[in-house]
Amino acid sequence: MFYFRPASERGISRFSWLKTHHSFSFGHYYNPDHLGFSALKVINDDKVAPGAGFEQHGHRNMEIISYILEGAIEHKDTLGNHFVVPAGDVQRMTAGTGIMHSEFNHSTSEPLRFLQIWITPNEQNLPPGYEQKSIDQTSPLTPIVTPSGREGSLSIHQDASIYRLQVEADEYWHLASKERPTYLHVIDGSAGSSEYELEKGDGLGLCNESLMIKAKGQGLVALWFDLN
Repeated sequence: MFYFRPASERGISRFSWLKTHHSFSFGHYYNPDHLGFSALKVINDDKVAPGAGFEQHGHRNMEIISYILEGAIEHKDTLGNHFVVPAGDVQRMTAGTGIMHSEFNHSTSEPLRFLQIWITPNEQNLPPGYEQKSIDQTSPLTPIVTPSGREGSLSIHQDASIYRLQVEADEYWHLASKERPTYLHVIDGSAGSSEYELEKGDGLGLCNESLMIKAKGQGLVALWFDLN
């Protein structure tokens, strides 16, 4: 099974300070055909104006991963954490029994862009927690979130992993999914195969399928989700 989610068909939320593209149903955007993919429930591509952000709000029973693409985000929460998360860093927040937090563009002059990712945990009402790291690209497929926090990645309360995939222009990469669902989200660049042309913002889910893709132009940067 293939599940193709073109960037051009994502939901959009626009405010004076925020523009968001929703890969899956979220908030006021609802599409019964796009309610998530396995344990992956949210991928929001958020662009936040300088000095603006999300006032304090609450979450429960969700693993929330923020991957900063441009600028820096200022994070505060009721655990006492107060950090600036720069571009390239990855943050994981376990909402568990409940946590309040705020997220603001740390800059008063530059925009902020980040991916907000929600994955359902494998256990309800966990103690709230927080992790943040800068993870270097050590191979084309580098783990950034894993169940055990292996190879310097962040940990997550789910049998799921997130990898950052970087493929140079004109190089090939084999996407494969056997018994577990997998999902590719294109951050930048493009790639093609005999079946699909993948551009910035596109998503492709696979289950019991494989696909050979070739990076184009300036190459491909994507997130690869191994789900349960």
